[in-house]
Amino acid sequence: MTKRTIRSLSVSRRALLSGTAGLLGGAAMSGTVVAQPAAPATTPSAGNSPPNPSYPNPAWLALRKEEIIEPGLEIVDPHHHLWDRPGHRFLIDQLLADTNSGHNVNQTVFIECGSMYRADGPVEMKPVGETEFVNGTAAMSASGQYGSARLCRGIVGHADLRLGDAVARVLEAQIAAGDGRFRGIRHSVTWDESDVLSRGRTNSPKGQMYDSTWRAGFARLAPLNLTFEAWLYHPQLPDLADLARAFPRTTIILNHVGGPVGIGPYKDKKAETFAQWKAGITEVAKSQNVVVKLGGLGMTFGMFDFYMGEKPPSSIELETAYRPYIETCIAAFGVNRAMFESNFPPDGASSSYPILWNAFKRLAAGSSAYEKAMLFSGTAKRVYRLA
Repeated sequence: MTKRTIRSLSVSRRALLSGTAGLLGGAAMSGTVVAQPAAPATTPSAGNSPPNPSYPNPAWLALRKEEIIEPGLEIVDPHHHLWDRPGHRFLIDQLLADTNSGHNVNQTVFIECGSMYRADGPVEMKPVGETEFVNGTAAMSASGQYGSARLCRGIVGHADLRLGDAVARVLEAQIAAGDGRFRGIRHSVTWDESDVLSRGRTNSPKGQMYDSTWRAGFARLAPLNLTFEAWLYHPQLPDLADLARAFPRTTIILNHVGGPVGIGPYKDKKAETFAQWKAGITEVAKSQNVVVKLGGLGMTFGMFDFYMGEKPPSSIELETAYRPYIETCIAAFGVNRAMFESNFPPDGASSSYPILWNAFKRLAAGSSAYEKAMLFSGTAKRVYRLA
């Protein structure tokens, strides 16, 4: 590929991505950017698909290759998605291409993304279709026909907590559909005053985590031994801290280092944002029932714009950029409550799967063998009850 061709591809990426950064971040992680009624449960629509069909762009990602660091280190990837959307398919073949790209990934956990909801039946039960679909992928992997790794060994689905006590029926259906693999739910609570940032498939209102009916639904998780994935933006971290204190017996998994935002009103305010984010992380970490996922920093609404480069970043560049966030989280939570995540394919907007894990290994280079084991596999195994 010539330099002229590379430059042309880069310009195309800039034109498409710069105008849809907030849209992509919300669509990739929440399933849609179309506002929906506050209740009851949600149903995906055509709005699920990323607006840029070339995201992630395999040709662009292929411009950067690296030798795999510590190829024998065991990895449990605790956060990835599966979907089949217009212009973008990420199913078992694409996941295998990533997990077989050189690192020792031997188990993964699927996290809900509004994929393959049931077309018929009660609206609150439609998310069960996603678990049925993913459980089929897990069964394919468990056959051994696709290698020794066990993909989707844990499954996190969606249930609308705004149903209050009535969500119990949905949770029980999800557990049954998971056939021993279902571990918890994610109900996105992303909210910000800026219209640039998506409120996701749930169209969460301000203060969602304080709502009494929503909390009644949340209270149904612990008795069923289910975890809660917290997906929010960094100004909402104090809200999560309050929730964690109110429900000390519920394991809460903070997604993507707490969602630091770098677009819209937060653009050009990185120092201020980092300070606010760090204060929030410190407060959330005080609750021992909260675990943090170390990743998600490559999404297009975040603090970095690697996705706009003519060439993908190296693992050294990612290490340098991500270090303040990763080190802050590990210092606050400790290695027993922290785990590296790929967040693929959304983080594929900024780097390839093997280079991202190389960056994580560089970030953990000074850690002990025990600390590495916890960060790359041990914490994920404990939290998601994996073998």
